[in-house]
Amino acid sequence: MTTAHPRPRVAVTLGDPAGVGPELVAKLLARRENTAAADIVLVSDEAELRAAGADAGLPVEYSTEPGSGLPLLHDNGAARPAEPFERRRATAAGGRWALANLGLALDMVKDGRVDAILFAPLNKSSLHSAGMASNDELRWFEEVLGVESFTSELNVLPGLWTARVTSHVSVADVDAGITRENVNRAGVLLDRVLRDSGLDAPRIGVCALNPHAGENGRFGRHEIDVIAPAVADLADQGLDVSGPFPSDTIFLRARAGEFDGVLTMYHDQGQIAMKLMGFDGGVTIAGGLPVPICTPAHGTAFDIVGQGTADTGSVQNAFDLAVALGRRSRSTV
Repeated sequence: MTTAHPRPRVAVTLGDPAGVGPELVAKLLARRENTAAADIVLVSDEAELRAAGADAGLPVEYSTEPGSGLPLLHDNGAARPAEPFERRRATAAGGRWALANLGLALDMVKDGRVDAILFAPLNKSSLHSAGMASNDELRWFEEVLGVESFTSELNVLPGLWTARVTSHVSVADVDAGITRENVNRAGVLLDRVLRDSGLDAPRIGVCALNPHAGENGRFGRHEIDVIAPAVADLADQGLDVSGPFPSDTIFLRARAGEFDGVLTMYHDQGQIAMKLMGFDGGVTIAGGLPVPICTPAHGTAFDIVGQGTADTGSVQNAFDLAVALGRRSRSTV
């Protein structure tokens, strides 16, 4: 049975314990409108929640019993590393704890117990020190969930989304990833996620790879041989898509409201523009997975840990997206 506005079940992890993630989650949960918006499952332990509340200057209210109306703690203390966490620096212990909690949240996805995941900022050095062999958490999510289809990190500001054809690879390796098939897959994914967010007919602009969109082949033929044909393929599938446009002007058009989404060719092509336009409110979504997974677009901010000053703009936006996408997913069950 479904309802018009079903309450989604959202798993929340506090990210790297050395960073501002625990403080951000404590502040998020202190807002009654947030705890009323979803059935929240905290994947953590009581020691971490106490520390989070101390940093935020706000006690974290939770319950270990379902049905209380409070966020439900799924205590993962058995997975806590024996060594104490060092604050304000990347460590293997912090990475192991972050991975253990995310792994449990992904198990909940597999079992159908949650509709979305929100995780506070991670530190890739910590994750790799802890043994994560994947380049980033998205590839790790793919492995854990057994996903073999195309995935992409999506970055979101209010009114504008981006997806990438290539992501966490060396700039020297970007060229090999710019294929007609990959541009097509990334465009389809961006269109689908925009529709899942509630847009009926999203407008997508596609970035060129080369300066001035290649200047008719003078600066490279990617636009002629790969990107433009892929844009035509996407249009043939019914997407409202246009380009390729020079990357030094496309975001001016997007900021003016011409596009709902921008498809970029590589990481910094979109990230620099998005962070300049809204660093304090940006959200990253792991796109192409069987469940929405959202996180603030900023990092662990070791320099301000323990000061109680971490801004909640991005984590609030990430939570709101996790709730909205999780509700939409749940309403189709």
